Amino acid sequence: MNDSLIVITGPTASGKTARAVALARELDAEIISADSRQIYRGMDLGTGKDLDEYGDVPYHLIDICPAGYKYSLFEFLRDYQAAYDDITARGKRVILCGGTGMYVETVLKGIQLPPVPQNDVLRASLSGKSLDELTAILRTMKTLRNNSDIDMPKRAIRAIEICTYYHEHPDLKVATEPHPLTDAVVIGVSIDREARRRRISERLDARLQAGMVDEVQRLIEGGVDPDDLIYYGLEYKFVTRYVIGQLTWQEMHDQLEIAIHQFAKRQMTWFRGMERRGTPIHWLPYDMPQSDFTAAVLALL
Repeated sequence: MNDSLIVITGPTASGKTARAVALARELDAEIISADSRQIYRGMDLGTGKDLDEYGDVPYHLIDICPAGYKYSLFEFLRDYQAAYDDITARGKRVILCGGTGMYVETVLKGIQLPPVPQNDVLRASLSGKSLDELTAILRTMKTLRNNSDIDMPKRAIRAIEICTYYHEHPDLKVATEPHPLTDAVVIGVSIDREARRRRISERLDARLQAGMVDEVQRLIEGGVDPDDLIYYGLEYKFVTRYVIGQLTWQEMHDQLEIAIHQFAKRQMTWFRGMERRGTPIHWLPYDMPQSDFTAAVLALL
């Protein structure tokens, strides 16, 4: 058995966290979260943190930023590396667990993102351009695999700024090229479409009953701008729109349920894309007995 990175990933509602926690106990490992929304404090029910599942297993990159903050991939890679170095320096193994495919794949590709300073002249030249115009510029500079860079002008301008900086500093090319991890073991929690849909619906109802609306109200009352919550999408988008009076309860519930199902489908599309791009994923059934699941993972190490 080696000390390779272990990744537990899969679509929402597949039960990733419980699997990772059981495996961590078996290996005396610690968990680094690869969830782009669980980093925010106070956003608990809507992001499905389920912190009680961890018990005595240490976890990292959860509750590290205030709600309303816009966390970036650069920051994730920086914080992931710091957590990884800390854990391994203490002789522990690392399990990366989460369903944000971009985070998982970027770690596995070994990509480094050097810090890029603000370019005030460039920003001034782009100010006032529409999102469509900015997107067109960005498409001439990079391949857009997802819409994370182009969901608002501010992010599109930052993406152009980064691409411009790399173009002006060709010496950074080596640093930003992929250096894939060769010994990582990637486990996908497989769940069939019908079971996934059932679990998503059941979990949504449970979270609403547990106080997800109250959570959003507390965040807004605590000073978080509703637009910032809507930016996070899914639960925070639709529950916030209900809280501020844009949707009825039933509209909120039904539209959110559909959106989560669509999100899970997009996650699976990303994972299949990872496989096509060269990342082998060992898929294990979501309803596999825990002892069998753990044994199957150990056999791969």
